[in-house]
Amino acid sequence: GNKWLITTLCIRTWKEHRPSETTSRENSGTYLPNHLLSNPLLSRQPRTKIPSPKTNPGSTKIPKKSLKISKMTKIWTTITSSCSTEEAGRDKGNAKIARFGSVIPISGSDFVREVSQAPPDVWVVVILYKDGYAECGLLLQCLEELATKYPATKFVKIISTDCIPNYQDCNLPTLLVYNNGAVKANHVRLHPFGRRCTPEGVELVLCQSDPVLNDGQSGKAVLEGVGKRFIEKVVTEHEDDDDGSASD
Repeated sequence: GNKWLITTLCIRTWKEHRPSETTSRENSGTYLPNHLLSNPLLSRQPRTKIPSPKTNPGSTKIPKKSLKISKMTKIWTTITSSCSTEEAGRDKGNAKIARFGSVIPISGSDFVREVSQAPPDVWVVVILYKDGYAECGLLLQCLEELATKYPATKFVKIISTDCIPNYQDCNLPTLLVYNNGAVKANHVRLHPFGRRCTPEGVELVLCQSDPVLNDGQSGKAVLEGVGKRFIEKVVTEHEDDDDGSASD
């Protein structure tokens, strides 16, 4: 009986005085267990603070190099997307300018729709012609070249008598300039285009008073370019004539 009583008291005493295994925590720091700090061998040493990690255990820290590469990739993506947008805008603008690009054949029934009812921002150049006339063929060649150079200007050709019944052949070729449903100019035969009918001469006559020829630039820029090319053409022709006279 005495042994059982002594054993019971020892267990009770041990339970009352046993060291606590709980860990003291303050804010962001973690401390050693209290029963270790109460040890006489450690009582003179300061309490050691174990720093807590700055990030959550589940999070991973991305290296600075990876962040820099990621940032550069985003910048490059922005630049390329911006360039793509600009290119798309330029393509769209070019598609808007390049409406025609050739001399379009029409019939009498097409005239109102293709010429008179053309949009207000579109200038229409109409040639009245007939097959078998050398002068008509020469002017048509000049217009084909200009239609390629100025795709935003509409060039059409129509048999003269399909457009105007009983139109006299002595007036061929005839060039009509339309805008917003009205005739702005007319040129009968090749005399208005100079001694030699060239694309440069036709070009100069067409854009003298109105911005008939449109390649996407301003009318003034087109006129300046036309004048320069015409002068160069005239000078070249005179040089050729001089060379021919000297050889004779």
